[in-house]
Amino acid sequence: MEELTQGQLLFLACGALGLGIWMLIRGGDTTVNTSVYIANRFGISPLLVGFTIVGFGTSLPELIVAINANLKGAGGIALGNVLGSNIANILLVIGAAACVTPLIACPRALWRDILMMLISTGILAALLIHGSISALAGGMMLSLLIIYVIWQAISFKGKDAKIETPTEDTSYKNMWLAVSFLILGLALISLGAEFLVRGAQVSAAIIGIPDAVIGLTVIAIGTSLPELATGIAAARRRHTELLLGNIIGSNVFNILSIFGIASLVQPFTQESISPQMVQFDIWAVVGVALFFSLLVFVFKKINRTAGILMVAVYCAYIFGLFALYWGDGATIPSYSPL
Repeated sequence: MEELTQGQLLFLACGALGLGIWMLIRGGDTTVNTSVYIANRFGISPLLVGFTIVGFGTSLPELIVAINANLKGAGGIALGNVLGSNIANILLVIGAAACVTPLIACPRALWRDILMMLISTGILAALLIHGSISALAGGMMLSLLIIYVIWQAISFKGKDAKIETPTEDTSYKNMWLAVSFLILGLALISLGAEFLVRGAQVSAAIIGIPDAVIGLTVIAIGTSLPELATGIAAARRRHTELLLGNIIGSNVFNILSIFGIASLVQPFTQESISPQMVQFDIWAVVGVALFFSLLVFVFKKINRTAGILMVAVYCAYIFGLFALYWGDGATIPSYSPL
């Protein structure tokens, strides 16, 4: 049997990337919709459902990709995915939504989530500077998230205002059908993550791009597509607080749940953390988080001009990444697709 050429391998790898992204988007939508339906059937507060289930549901693709990549020895993809997703969530998703319609922020409603986002980002920066994320650190991050969710539940007690999700309205004839679609959504996410990670690793090996760049760009954008689609839909329907709250919550879950759970499964070693992540990428995440907080607390709105600027900065960041990593002459470990 003839061996495939590098061009043919790259074509198959790009196909796997595209299929993986599609499966993650469809699986994420299905999982979130069915989870909200099931939770509402059991009488859980819609506000709490919106923060916990929707927030965790939109972070589920990143979680599966992170665990999968870390177990396969591609920790750079896992780390880059979360860092890139948090940057994309603010600059790309919120920026694109603001291009559709100006976003009016309410600091009183968002201060808890923004504070937790800044604390989580600070913890991640400290761990990356330290050079590893141990199982103990992961357990502490996960515990912090649980405490925060409980705090949110206590704060939301008695506040039963209905949240309208910007995703498609899906009704189910019975609970068994909803559970079946939930299992299908989780299966799509798991398979999509497998295709995405394998396609990314093969593409990186053939082209000569470090896996951290793949995680920060292709995979980060791919796993942020559900937030982008729902964010633009929410902006068109003028659900500003829902949009901002979900993005902030997603960033919190991205750090505390993904690194918490993934490091419990397989700790992130110093080899997983490239020097560029410590010197540049994590500070980009910190800077974007602080910039977003400034817009919310000082200006209390994100107009179209700011939205266009945020999208432009994100595009410049992506181009800068390729220039930075390629200019550094970084290499990647060999990888066999078999």
